[in-house]
Amino acid sequence: MFHEYKNIVENGDLVVVYSTPETMTTMTVSEGQIFNNRFGSFRHSDMIGLKYGSKIQSHTGRGFVYLLHPTPALWTQVVPHRTQILYLPDISFISLYLNLMPGKIVIESGTGSGSFSHSIARTIAPSGHLYTFEYHELRANAARKEFDEHSLANMVTIEHRDVIANGFGRTNLADAVFLDLPAPWDAVEAAKQALRKDTIGRICCFSPCIEQVQRTTLALNEHGFAEIRMFECLAKDYEFRNAPLPDIDVAISGKKVSFKSVKSDKKRKRDEDAASVDDKDELPTMILTKPVDEVRGHTSYLTFAILAPKEHD
Repeated sequence: MFHEYKNIVENGDLVVVYSTPETMTTMTVSEGQIFNNRFGSFRHSDMIGLKYGSKIQSHTGRGFVYLLHPTPALWTQVVPHRTQILYLPDISFISLYLNLMPGKIVIESGTGSGSFSHSIARTIAPSGHLYTFEYHELRANAARKEFDEHSLANMVTIEHRDVIANGFGRTNLADAVFLDLPAPWDAVEAAKQALRKDTIGRICCFSPCIEQVQRTTLALNEHGFAEIRMFECLAKDYEFRNAPLPDIDVAISGKKVSFKSVKSDKKRKRDEDAASVDDKDELPTMILTKPVDEVRGHTSYLTFAILAPKEHD
């Protein structure tokens, strides 16, 4: 389902249940089952046959949820965290710099919670393939089960393997390699062997500490990689509110204007009504924006490099 789309919810589908941007979960639609949350109960039988994106009300009438089609972007927000995961700013940036597109062959280590694996699979579908490696056996088994359930097994091969000790077991195969390891410098040689030699090979190393970047950069240079660059993605969210725009006459008259921010959809009309002069004269409004008070900080450093193709005599 994650690399294909359909319009209608069917029995057995994995659905993302959306309540708020901070409250999402997944469930498998099963005839006769009931989904419960703080708004009340929702019968699965009522969901079958609805279009994805539909709004369904609880039987108590206290609230509603939306039924969303699963995508890699949504999965990143609801995935069970077995390890630290990559988020959308890093995922999109890495996908761009590794030049991922349909038909590409990609090697990933380690799999972790599988957040990035789902995005890679969607990007390289339908003719590409992802080989992903995980050192921890239980995490590898859990990810394998998810790939099977999400209909990705035909384009994702997962293996429980210590790539630092044993390499990837593949040579001259991949268009790109992604390393999310504690010591990525120890896997650079294996990555070089796995990359194709008839075209430009690309590598990305995901490292939270600058000391890891330094050692990885030395290893990349030692093994013949070029155009070594490091980036850090810092995303910033903004919030907005409508505010009145008093003219010069209102200012001179000394009339007070209330600047009340719009904090929720339910309060929007009240707040807009409140943003008026004392005698209720209507004023033009303008949209104001500002960064949110809490901003997601450093995640990791992204180190990229390319491996030039070998020249043939």
